[in-house]
Parts: sequence; structure tokens; C-alpha cells
Amino acid sequence: MATKARNKLTFQDRLSRLTFRDAAKLLGPDGTKLIQQGGRYEVTDFPNQVYLAGDLFRLKLPPMNGEGDAVVTITTMAERPQRLHWNCTRCETACVHAGAAFSFILDEKMTLGLAAPPRERVPIESLSDDALRRQAISEREERSRTERMSLRSLNTDRPWADYTVASKETGKSYRLAIRGEKPGESYCSCPDFKINTLGTCKHILYALRHIHRRFPPAVRRKSYRREGVSLHLYYGHEVELRIALPDRLTPEVAEVVGSLGGRAIDDVRDLLKRVSELERLGESVTIYPDAEEYIQQRLFLDRMRDLVAEIRSNPKDHPLRTRLLKSELLPYQLDGIAFAAGAGRAILADDMGLGKTIQGIGVAELLAREAGIQRVLVICPASLKSQWRSEIERFLPDTRPAGPALKQKCQLVVGSAESRASQYRSDCFFTVCNYEQVVRDILAIEQVKWDLIIVDEAQRIKNWEAKTTRIVKGLRSRFALALSGTPLENRLDELYTVVSFVDDRRLGPAFRFFNRHRLIDETGKVLGYKNLAELRERLKPILLRRTRQSVMLELPERTTEIRRIAPTDEQIDLHGSYMQVVSNIVRKAYLTEMDLLRLQKALLMCRMAANSTYLVDKQPPGYSTKLEELDDLIDRLFQEEARKVVLFSEWTTMLDLIQPLLTKRRLGYVRLDGSVPQKKRQQLVNEFQNDARCRLFLTTNAGSTGLNLQAANTVINVDLPWNPAVLEQRIARAHRMGQKRPVQVFVLITEETIEERLLATLSAKHELAIAALDVDSEIDQVDLASGMEELKRRLEVLLGAKPEAAVDRSEAIRVDDEAERLARRERVAAAGGELLSAAFRLLGELLPPAAESAATKGVAEELKRRFSECLETDSAGRPVLTLALPHAGAIDQLAETVSRLLAVRG
Repeated sequence: MATKARNKLTFQDRLSRLTFRDAAKLLGPDGTKLIQQGGRYEVTDFPNQVYLAGDLFRLKLPPMNGEGDAVVTITTMAERPQRLHWNCTRCETACVHAGAAFSFILDEKMTLGLAAPPRERVPIESLSDDALRRQAISEREERSRTERMSLRSLNTDRPWADYTVASKETGKSYRLAIRGEKPGESYCSCPDFKINTLGTCKHILYALRHIHRRFPPAVRRKSYRREGVSLHLYYGHEVELRIALPDRLTPEVAEVVGSLGGRAIDDVRDLLKRVSELERLGESVTIYPDAEEYIQQRLFLDRMRDLVAEIRSNPKDHPLRTRLLKSELLPYQLDGIAFAAGAGRAILADDMGLGKTIQGIGVAELLAREAGIQRVLVICPASLKSQWRSEIERFLPDTRPAGPALKQKCQLVVGSAESRASQYRSDCFFTVCNYEQVVRDILAIEQVKWDLIIVDEAQRIKNWEAKTTRIVKGLRSRFALALSGTPLENRLDELYTVVSFVDDRRLGPAFRFFNRHRLIDETGKVLGYKNLAELRERLKPILLRRTRQSVMLELPERTTEIRRIAPTDEQIDLHGSYMQVVSNIVRKAYLTEMDLLRLQKALLMCRMAANSTYLVDKQPPGYSTKLEELDDLIDRLFQEEARKVVLFSEWTTMLDLIQPLLTKRRLGYVRLDGSVPQKKRQQLVNEFQNDARCRLFLTTNAGSTGLNLQAANTVINVDLPWNPAVLEQRIARAHRMGQKRPVQVFVLITEETIEERLLATLSAKHELAIAALDVDSEIDQVDLASGMEELKRRLEVLLGAKPEAAVDRSEAIRVDDEAERLARRERVAAAGGELLSAAFRLLGELLPPAAESAATKGVAEELKRRFSECLETDSAGRPVLTLALPHAGAIDQLAETVSRLLAVRG
């Protein structure tokens, strides 16, 4: 079905959605190079050189370097219309002419009518709350009209009923309860409805438009009539547990529910007592799935409150310090475990090197004892999977108080897709997989009921637009824990995304959050962030962050020295030429994908030139004052016999240039970069840690996470990463728990280059992280001098239609089952009415005929009148008579009688 939908896309749709990566793939192994070289061709006579209509694009290229004309055509393939096919009149294989055609399309989508300039928008800072709400609803109305969806009603006779809706753009299915046209009257199970505080969403608006077409105004004006008591969640500015009541109540039911109707219910235990009383009276109570989950969580948090308070009041002397895990916990680690378990869904954002892994294991163990959890999914970078397994085996107890021994503690997900699917269903307490596997194995993962999901290095889901982020955030579990030393690296958007994984309503809908905390100018450019004290207060119940200074008093002193180095003339000239490219691009009114790629490359070349010209042009001798400075620094450092150094550079070529400096001094070293297999990395670490002759650990950023290098007492940063988080990750390899000596840090900066500006940007980002996360911070506003938001805002808008996404079958089945179960109750009630009516007719036939008298006629009229008093009318105009069974056993008797009747009939 999805394939057929994709085939419906037009040729121009495909050109509009064509990306640089797609085009390079079409041209084969040399595609990237051919597109870049093809960009040198100029199109000076657009009408005569370029043709686009129907299923054909044609580009005529003038002679260059003595060659003749070339004509490149791009069409769809007859046998595979979803694929593009190219042809060049001069060449039989992939060539620079075809590269020129694709380069032209990628650069000139607006000229070709395949893209439009971005819409000008009113700066969101200037909008009032009411205007924000109107704009947010307007955006959802627009999506309800333009996005493709399918709708199924579970009761086609009336408008106000339960529905299921499936999005063809995402493949996701959701349950709708449409109860009226006003915001707040209906419900949708989609994530947006639950967090946007609008009382509506694109799915509800889509369903309402369908209802308007199908049902006349007279039918729609009949309001929804509730036929029973139900518990549901109301998603306003705060989530509220509410009880919904039918219009007419018996005196007994009215006495039980009291004044609970239509308001938030805080006392969950009292509510459950009343529900039990209602059921004893024979009143059926529907508890919707999200309300049931909310009630269970509230009961758990109430039960945990006293234990958490007891632990956190004196973690140093609490017996769980030595009894929870097989190793004694530090006081702050037990405090963190209690905090996260007590919150149920939380973020531990301790500095790197403070033991977040052991705290994650402790949270799982405490929840196993207090909440009976049985399945934990750990999602982490691939490089950390083995470390998780070893620490689980090392710290997790073999038995629990008043519980059986654990059969198997940990399962690492490995192997083929088929074998991985069964591994998720194993009986292991911990199942550990990496981020890439989550994307590939999502269907298998969703089929397992996870009690706790732990996301390690949670900054991996900081980009809300990324597919991995969307999938991880869509996973369901009662408890959740995000572990990250850097939940905020560059922008407040990243923190918002990580927080929404554990509590998607904590910071409110995105449009309100950014309006409240962003500082922007009249064009919408982000200048900084504000109201950060308020943000810290909102995060306090779910986010805990401890710094080395606050909890690791025994950690040695750390000193940082920034060494500024004058560049050579050759470095300045090369750097300047690429900065000119940057300047030309950022001055453009609108940007294409190719502009961003060129910008990215130019900035990369600037950073490389700050290290050495050889990194850019590969021309010896390679000019670099940074290598000269490093040569001198190595001389002085290794005069000390006990000196051990971890040296970082972004580029393997720079490590190649550094290695001769070590060889001429006969200094022992090991080297780790992206080419080293995961299995060999620990071997390199062990050699550096344990061999006194191994003095240096050379590494790219591949070694900045997951490695413990406490043998080192010096960290040299040959160049700067893009954000302070990576810089801290580098330093934390040596400056961490278990370090016994002072740690000296060097940062090498080439003056008059992009590195100087980058250093200032890192300082601003670090200030933002402190202001947002540190509860002791007094900073309420941070200025940010980044133009990336503005660049993204200026990206052209693609006009081509998108292909339909594959249907999420597991989610669709779950939504259908849930909606069908709720609808079945209504059908059973209607069928029961028909059965009762038939029984009365049967009795009428079986009773002997009697002459109608004035007395019998009067009795009949009186019975009719009394029955009428008990009747209600549902939204379809049908009379409804509610019957209370005398006791719960009556259901068993009814089922047994019906089964006997069916057996006799058979």
C-alpha cells in the first residue's frame, strides 16, 4: 500500500524533494565530487539552456576546456517510476555534466518553481498568550487540511462517537473521542494533544471537518449524551484527573460521587474508594487507559514519598548505601538514586565522571524492590554497551530481599535483525541496545512491555527533528531515566527535547516555551534566552545535577591554560579565502541546501587552516605554528618522568603530523580514532593505564566518551570542538572519579582565526548550561551571538508532495483494540436492550391471553410512566435504560445461561 502511494508522486515532486545525498547516490561512488565539479558550469541563458515540464528536465551545457556541447536529461524510469534516470549526450557513465545538472537543480529550486521563499512571520516574542493560542490552532488547522489521513468511525450512525485516525505522513494511528465542536470537548491519544494545552489537534480538526460534511447541522446540534460514569484526564494547562457523569444520576450514585463531577481530583485513594462503591451499587465505571496509568503513577509516588525523604535527609548513613547494590555507594549517588526513583521519570545530569551508570543501575534495583519492575531497556551509544554489561554484572545483586534469584541480569542486543527481535523478548532484567538498533528494531521493541527505559548519553536525542529522537520519544514505559552530563550543549531547544522524553508536559508546548524563554529580534533571530530562574524552578522536580565541585571534594585540582599562538602568513591567507565564502553565503536573502553544504565546508576549512595548511590543501611542507608550539610543549612536559598525556585533535591527519614529534623522542604512545574497532579500544586503554612506558594517548573525539583514563594527569586539546560539552567530555577522561593527582589542561588557540570566535561562543554556551541547569545559579538571562537559527529560518520551502510513510502496524493494532474495546461496551449495552425487548415479547407470547380491562390498562399505563422516568436519550436519539445488576456474580450467571442457550440451539 505504501509503495503504491509513493508511485503517485509526480516527477516535479521528486525533484523538489531531491537532496544532495540522493543526487550523489544516483551518480555512483564519485557522485559527491562530480556534483561539486559540475557546480563550476554557469547557466547564462536560462530560457535556452534549461527546460522543465511534465516528466522531463533538460540542461544544455556550453563547451568548456575545448570539449563540445553536452545535453543532460533527467526523467523517471519507465520500469521503476519512483526512481530518477539521467542521461548525458557526451558520456556513457557518470560524468561532470550530469553532476552539473544535479548541482543546478539543487541550487535553483526556487527558479525552477520547485521551492518557495520561507514565509515571513510575526516575531513570536511580540505575541500575547491569546494570539499565540490562535496562531497555534491556525497552524494545526492548516496541517489538518494539507496532511493526508484516514478516518474510521466506530459508530457511523452519529457524529459524536469514537474514531481511529491514521496519518499517512507518519504511519501512526491514534484514538479519537469526538464529543463536540468546541476545544476541550474531544480527546485524541496523539502526543501533541496531550501537551499543547489547546484542547484540540490536527486529528480532531480533521475529524470535525469530516463530520461537517457527513452530518447536517440539526444532527450536530444534538449534544453528546454521556451514558455512564468514566474517569479521564483533562489536558489543560495542567493535567487533571476528572470524573465524567451522565446527566441523570440515581440518588445513591449522586451521594457517592458528591461534588467530584467537573473538577480536578487530587485525592486518588478517596476516588478509588468511591469507584468501588459505585461498582458495588451496580454502576459501571469506565477508566480510560491514560487515566489508569496516571492513577497508578500517583499511588506509586505517594507510597515512595516517605522512603525518598528518609534517604535524602541522610544518604551518608542510610543502610541502602551498602545494601542496595553489591558495592558501597557514595552518599551523593544514593541521593541521586532516591531522587530519580521517587520522581518516577527523571533526568540525572551530573558532571561526567561522577558515576551516572551505577546510579542508573541503582534506580532500576530500587524500583524492582518498591514497584516490582521486571524489564529494563537501556539505550546507549554502541561504544558503551559492553561497559553497561560489565557494570551491571559487577554491581547488581544476585538476589533481592524477599525475592527469587535473578536468572539472567543482562542481555546485549547483537546479531541479525531476526535474532535481535527475540532478544528483546528475553527474560533478562536489563536489555541493552544502541541508538541505531532502536531505529531498525522499533517494531520488535514496541511489542515488549518495558517497565523502565534508561537513555544514556541522552544528548543523542537533543535534535527534535531527527528520526532517532522521534522514535525514542515515542517509546512507552511506566518509568524513564535520562542520563547525560550535557543535556544542554548549544541551544535551549536541546534541553526541551531531552526533558520532553521523561515528561512531555513539564515545560509546556513548544510555542509557549520558546515565547517565554527566547530573546529574538524583529526578524525572529535568536539573540539569547531569558526567564531562566523560572525554568530552573520548573525543572527542579525532575532534573538533578551535581558538579565535581559540589560532590567530589577529594577530586584533585584542575588547572586550565589557554595558549594563544600567532599564525603564519600562509595560514592567514588560506583562512581568509574561506571566510570570504562564508561572508558571501550568509549575506544571501534565501539559502538552498547547497548553500548550507558550502557554508559547512568553508567553516570546516577555516578550522583546519587554524591547525595547519596541510589539512586543507595536502601540500607539503604544511605551515603550522601550532605544531611548533606543540613541539616545545612536549619537550617541557616530558622532562617529568610521571607525566602521562591524553592528546585530542578533531582530525586524524593532524594526529599523523603529531606522531613524528613523538617518534623522534622515542616516546611510547597508543592511538585511537574512528578506524579502530570497538573490540580493540579497551586493549589500548589498558596499555595506556598499566604500561609505564606508554606516555601518550593520541585520540580524536572517538575517545572523548566512554573511556576511563585516570592514569593521565595532562590533557592537551590541539583544537577546539564546536561545543563546550565535547571539550568537557575530553577533559573528563582524566579528571574523574578514581583520579589521584592534579590534572593540567592545555587548550591551543590560533589567533586571528575562527578559533578565537569559537572560544567566545563556547563561553556563552557554557554560561547558558549553567544558567539553565544549576539550581544555585543566579543568572536569569543569557545573550547568544549565534546566527544558525537565522540561517535555518531562511531556508527555501520545498513544494513537492511527500511520500506516504509505512503504517506503524503495532501502534495501529493497539489503537484499534483500545477503541474497539470501548465501543464494544456500547454495542453490548445496545444488544442487551434488544435482548430485553425480545424477552418481553417472548413472555407476552407465552402468557395466556386475557381480556383487556380498565384495570389492566391502567396498570400498563402506570408501568409505562415509571419506565419512562428511567429512560434517557443518547446522541443518536435512541432511548437508553440503565439496569443495575444485583451483584458481580450476576454476570457469571448471565454468561452461563447464554452459553447453555447457545449450546441447545447448536
